[in-house]
Formats: sequence, structure tokens, C-alpha cells
Amino acid sequence: MPRPSSSRFRPGVLAAVVAIAVAAVIVVLAMRPWSAPVAAPTSTPSSVASSTPTPSATRGPTPTPTPTPGSVPVDAVHAPATSTVAAVRGASIAVHAGPGGAVTTTLTNPQASGAPLVFLVVAQQDGWVQVQLAQRPNGSTGWVEKASVDLSADPYAIVVTTSTNTLELYKAGKVVDRYPVATGTGGTPTPTGHFALTELLAPTNAGYGPYAYGTTAFSDVLNSFGGGPGQIGLHGTDDSSSIGTDSSHGCVRMHNADISALAKLLPLGTPIQVR
Repeated sequence: MPRPSSSRFRPGVLAAVVAIAVAAVIVVLAMRPWSAPVAAPTSTPSSVASSTPTPSATRGPTPTPTPTPGSVPVDAVHAPATSTVAAVRGASIAVHAGPGGAVTTTLTNPQASGAPLVFLVVAQQDGWVQVQLAQRPNGSTGWVEKASVDLSADPYAIVVTTSTNTLELYKAGKVVDRYPVATGTGGTPTPTGHFALTELLAPTNAGYGPYAYGTTAFSDVLNSFGGGPGQIGLHGTDDSSSIGTDSSHGCVRMHNADISALAKLLPLGTPIQVR
């Protein structure tokens, strides 16, 4: 599993930024001002591409009653039996608009947080791989050369249901565990959609527990938070009484023992659906 990297949790920010102590710690991992990179579990090397869920939004926190079951439509569960993840080989990688198309951005490896750059694969075509990107708008993708990444098979998937504040862990398409979580409030809901885990950190600020995963999701309400871009995270908490409620700024909180268990299992690139 990935090891904590010494760097703040701020994905869209230049690697030259040093962790800034922020009082409002990342309820939305979008504020990753407090973490050190941790090594996440690795996926099984594989040359077979698997389809990956399409990114979507998650809701953010604001003290609001939990929605009445059945009052809001809930998307069908999407937990693939296997997904393909792509680990970048070099010190940087160019992202293209399409196979052989114009370069839209160049990303560094490792990331600013110190975590390795790993993508969830959406599709493959003639020597190119379409990957999910950790940027706005949610659901953004780009194409990278297949020769620049190492592909692996990932049997895990996570499904977060905000109406019940639960997280289900899937392996090979079957539920193997279920955990209570805290999600966003009515004012700062956790965005719903299909995302991926991007980095595993060991928070250095109080309040976030022993581990925090960054995701490709960003708040639909907060454009910035705690010094970060409003990125959604999956992390522990020092407030166990909040678990099972709508109480975050959009991030998904877990009991510390539960996030510690996931940190030993889930590779970067693992798909996470919020519904």
C-alpha cells in the first residue's frame, strides 16, 4: 500500500507549495494542506484494459437532516469486478485531448504531495489510454500514451451512498465490507458521480485521522477550502460522533480504524462511486 508522502494535500497546485497550516482542515480533500504521502497498496500488473466508471459529483457538508429514503433518486450501484489503473513511469507525462491530439497539460510524477501519479483507465485505443483526471469539471478525462504508463488490474471498488451515509467495499464485484460514514451537509454536499482515488496521505493536521485518500472529485459548491481547490477526500476523523450524519464540507469521513483498514487494501486509481 502507498506510504505517506511528505506534502500537503493540494492536487491542482504546483509542487513548489509547502504545506500551509490551515485551521479548517480538509473536510473536502480539496484542501490538502496537511499531509505527508503514504505508500498505497499496489494493484496486480496486467496488460488487459478494464473500463472505469465515469466521474461524477459528490455532495459537500452543511448541517442538514439526512434525506428521507426514497425522496431523492439514487443511481444504480456501479462496482466493476475489475478496473485498470495506469501508473506513470517517468518524471512527467503529457495529457492529450485525444489519441495523438494536442497536449492539454503536462503532469509531474510524483505529485506535489509526494504520492506517485496513478490514473483510473476509462478506455484504450491504438496505443493510447484514456484516463480520469483530478481537475474541474468533475468527470474530466484525457489521453496519455500507453508506452508511458504501466497498467495493472484492480479488483476493488468503493460505493458511497449519501442517503444512508454508508460506504460499501467491493472486491471482484461483490460486497466484502460495509462501513458507516459522514458525508456533506445540505449546503456543502458531497458531489455524486464516478471518481477515483488519487493519493494516500498521512495527515499532519489534527482532525483527519491517520490516513486520507485524495480523489478526482471536487466540491460543486466550494471552489476553494482550507487553502486548497475544494478537492474531495476520503479520510478519518477525530470526531467519531459525526459518523453516520451529514456533517462534512463534502469529504467522506470514516472511523479511524476503518480508514486504516482501507489504506492497507486500496491501490491508487481504485474507482469510487458516490450516489
